[in-house]
Amino acid sequence: MKRPILLHPDPRLKRVAAAVPDLSDERRLLAADMLETMYDAPGIGLAAPQVGVLERLIVIDCVKEEGTAPRPLVMFNPEIVAASDVMSVYEEGCLSIPDQYADVTRPSEVTVRWIDLDGNEHSEDMDGLWATCVQHEIDHLEGKLFIDYLGPMKRQLITRRMVKMKRELARG
Repeated sequence: MKRPILLHPDPRLKRVAAAVPDLSDERRLLAADMLETMYDAPGIGLAAPQVGVLERLIVIDCVKEEGTAPRPLVMFNPEIVAASDVMSVYEEGCLSIPDQYADVTRPSEVTVRWIDLDGNEHSEDMDGLWATCVQHEIDHLEGKLFIDYLGPMKRQLITRRMVKMKRELARG
């Protein structure tokens, strides 16, 4: 089931998400809903706080090549355990800040550890778009948005655009 995505500014997007204590059927259903929501948007990542659930759960799938099988990852309690000193710049966007993009500098490679749908622990080295995406989504769990990496003028400009967009959506 597709879920509504919270739009910035929303105070829930700035809160730190709680650790997931156990993998209930309800949480597995949430993960499936989040994947459906992400693919429908369309996006390559989604964090539980973006659908109003303040728990440490993200879903990502950075496969974009035509004809390549998708690789959806469901990550409960994900954490970056190592990051490269080498940085890279990607133009980032966010499903909670639609149609707004900006260059963000992040470590180009990270090692991520998480728990999967079956309760198994995984660790994976990621680079390129995967590294950027997983860092972006984990930031959501810390109440941080990609615009927080920008200067105050650019951040305020994007926030004003979002306030205007939300006002227009509310009017119908």
